[in-house]
Amino acid sequence: MAVRSFGGKTPQCGAGVWVDPSAQVIGDASLGEDCSVWPGAVIRADMHFIELGARVSVQDNAVLHITHDSPFNPGGFALTIGDDVTIAHQAMLHGCHIGNRVMIGMQAIVMDGAQIEDDVILAAGSLVPPGKRLKSGFLYRGKPATQVRPLTREEREFLPYVAGNYVKLKNQYLAEAD
Repeated sequence: MAVRSFGGKTPQCGAGVWVDPSAQVIGDASLGEDCSVWPGAVIRADMHFIELGARVSVQDNAVLHITHDSPFNPGGFALTIGDDVTIAHQAMLHGCHIGNRVMIGMQAIVMDGAQIEDDVILAAGSLVPPGKRLKSGFLYRGKPATQVRPLTREEREFLPYVAGNYVKLKNQYLAEAD
């Protein structure tokens, strides 16, 4: 079962959401309109909430999780993601905040309490350490992720384009599932 309840919480999916049968969306998760969750991806909101805005693509084998409330992490860390975000294959997002029009590269990791502002590209394989903030309008890469340069006009235009392209692809999957 790709979408399932846990602890009395059932994932909420907006209009036009596609969750691949091999993916898992569990617990207190909210997926906005036109989101897509691809094969092997896991969105596990079992001890805190996860909220995705509209047109978020969670690609193959990505892992989205949270940090629970404890004496070591008072209040815990939910995971919140804005609109038009592309989370590439095998990325891991853990208890962080992602703004709008962001691309998270393949195998990138974003840790607890980190914040990525709007209009950011995080290169493949990068690591955003706990509590770090990536400012809007830049390309970041490395371990730890560091600011490389401002985004070009073409890169800024690419961010909503790639999100829209995944909306088109998930619509094809939805059409074939009928």
